[in-house]
Amino acid sequence: MEKQRTQATRIQTSILSKAEHKALVWLSAHQPRWVTSDMLTWFGTFGALLVGLGFALAWYDYRWIWLSTLGLVIHWYGDSLDGSLARYRNTQRPIYGYYLDHTMDVVTEGLMFIGFGLSPYARFDLSMVVFVLYLALTLNVSINAHLKSEFKLTYAKLGPTEFRIALIIFNTVLIFVRPFRELEVPFSVLRRSGELHCLDLFGLLVIVVLTLMYVVTVINDARGYAKIDPPKKF
Repeated sequence: MEKQRTQATRIQTSILSKAEHKALVWLSAHQPRWVTSDMLTWFGTFGALLVGLGFALAWYDYRWIWLSTLGLVIHWYGDSLDGSLARYRNTQRPIYGYYLDHTMDVVTEGLMFIGFGLSPYARFDLSMVVFVLYLALTLNVSINAHLKSEFKLTYAKLGPTEFRIALIIFNTVLIFVRPFRELEVPFSVLRRSGELHCLDLFGLLVIVVLTLMYVVTVINDARGYAKIDPPKKF
């Protein structure tokens, strides 16, 4: 198992991957000695909590969305830097690190998506659909890391960092553009009616994108595995 984790190849081809890599190397070189990868993992989790809390508190004042934006920056810092710091210091723990990182990924994603669903700008059910799709892609990454030692971090040139930046831009528009913040689009589907808010429209776009990514990825992976492991003849 340890050999499997050590040899897994990280595939990072997102739009910002090169610039982000340079930034993470620089940050790793300038971290104080007392900062550890575990500390950064928990720091990233704290950032995810702020993301969800900021959206939930928007019921009281929309300016709490600033807290969510701060949380996204903190989450990027902790979530992206923990592994980079371990690699820079050559202190990787392939088994423990893999387990902790992916376990906390589920926790942090849950905190953020639940926060979105509890905000006045989104439906909880749509937020959970996005959460499930994100988990499906995350699970696919882990399966491929186990079966073919490929740790693919991006799909269609998009990765977690690009999604964070998109959400930061969305938050900024949400704060400064009142009509967008107060947007309500009525809908009726299968005898169920309701209203879609601004975050719901963003969520629907994300659902379409993630669904396409997942379907295309599963089809391509299944074809590849079928060649590696062809049917047995009786």
